[in-house]
Parts: sequence; C-alpha cells; structure tokens
Amino acid sequence: MTDNLSKEQRRKNMQSIKSRSKLEEKVTKALWKKGIRFRKNVKTLLGKPDIAIKKYKVVIFIDSCFWHACEYHGNMPKSNLEYWEQKLNRNKERDHKINEHYKNIHWNLLRLWEHEFKQDFDTAVNKIAAFIQNAKK
Repeated sequence: MTDNLSKEQRRKNMQSIKSRSKLEEKVTKALWKKGIRFRKNVKTLLGKPDIAIKKYKVVIFIDSCFWHACEYHGNMPKSNLEYWEQKLNRNKERDHKINEHYKNIHWNLLRLWEHEFKQDFDTAVNKIAAFIQNAKK
C-alpha cells in the first residue's frame, strides 16, 4: 500500500514524534523524588537506555507495548502490514541484541513494559528503585 501523505507531510509527521515519552518523564520524576540520581537517554550506551547509572552498571528500558510488540497489548496496524511486521520484528531483534550485550559485559539490565505502569504505577516505580538498590550492593 502506498503512503497517502506527501514526503514533506510524512517528514513533518515523523519529526513531531518525541524520543522521550510522557510515561518516561513521569517515571523519572517519581524516581528523582525518591532520591535516585541517574541519567536519561545516554547516547554513549548501546540502545540509549531510558535510565542509566554508570557507577552501578545499571540500565533500564521502558518499552512501549506498540513499538516493542507486547504480546498482550501490542497491535499490528492494518495498513502497510508488511512494513510494520518487518519494523516491529527488527525492534524485537534489536532489544534481544541489546540484552545480550549488557549481559555479556555484566551490567544490570531491567526492562519494563508500558502496561506495567498503567496497571500499577507505584509498584512499577518501586520495582525500579529496588532493582537499583540491589545493584548498589
């Protein structure tokens, strides 16, 4: 199926997509209030983790149910199906490679799904805080 937008319209549409979600901002504010200090979206680390603490070798990713193809809440767009299947499969493969990279260099990696925060925000934030505290030991 062909794109129904012009190249210029598609470019503007794609440029308006932010690299940080509102959910990530809400999570990082909650962690900051708990006294946890970290860096966001560190470009020098593989995968540009949403939250990183190099001192304790901690990386945390908050995965969107759509972009990371959640088996419970991810949905496949009905148009341009071939493109989206390839795109979402590449995302899952990239996530797997990133997980293996951090595992191989002995870093502490935590991945949380967007729906975990929607189900119980405080529990998910506390899970991150506990993960970080455990990594400090």
